Amino acid sequence: MSFIGFLILGLIAGAIAKVILPGKQGGGWFVTLLLGVVGAIVGGWLGGLVFNVGLDSFFSLATWALAIGGSIVVLLIYGLITGRRAKA
Repeated sequence: MSFIGFLILGLIAGAIAKVILPGKQGGGWFVTLLLGVVGAIVGGWLGGLVFNVGLDSFFSLATWALAIGGSIVVLLIYGLITGRRAKA
């Protein structure tokens, strides 16, 4: 997949993850979309390690599932980190 395709996939996956996980993650939509790109990278990396599936094709269901799953994981971790910092 091309770099631009990967960025678009990450941005859309971040938006979908934000809809699935509405909450008080700091930073707003811009940070959420950037975390979506990071989540797509994490999802592709973990998918390659665990399931032997990567982010090869933009229109593959496995690619989207990995990117969205990775984005959810990254958003959860980010929410835990920023939530603890805000309370302290």
